[in-house]
Amino acid sequence: MTHIKRFDHTGITVADLDSATAFVVGLSLEVEGTGSVQGDFVETVCGIPGAQCKITMLRSPDGARLELSSFVTPDPTPGSPEAMANEVGLRNVSFEVGDLQAAVDARAADGSGLVGGVGEYEGSVRMAYVRGPEGIVVSLFEQLG
Repeated sequence: MTHIKRFDHTGITVADLDSATAFVVGLSLEVEGTGSVQGDFVETVCGIPGAQCKITMLRSPDGARLELSSFVTPDPTPGSPEAMANEVGLRNVSFEVGDLQAAVDARAADGSGLVGGVGEYEGSVRMAYVRGPEGIVVSLFEQLG
């Protein structure tokens, strides 16, 4: 029996929804919608009494969806903003770009730095990790050839 019908979205919890949204919009994602949730539904799903959060849903050019959420109540719990790839948890969100260097330069102009450097794998792909607001790591890659 197959339970999953399709992939829907990836969700990331942030403290500053506006800066996180600006960061991913700068990567060429478009805001699909915004809203907030509170009450029995979110309390039951999250297992957090009194939970209320604001949400921004974004869509990439190919239709992949990313949800950014920020809790109004209770206060957000800090994560590890300097987490590296070997830390257990969400590792990164990855996007293919047409020009890796231009994408990295644009993120640097916005104040987002490289986690490491630009790497090339067997002449087929170039990739870099960029760290955005609150430690969000985005993998940007460019197909070669």
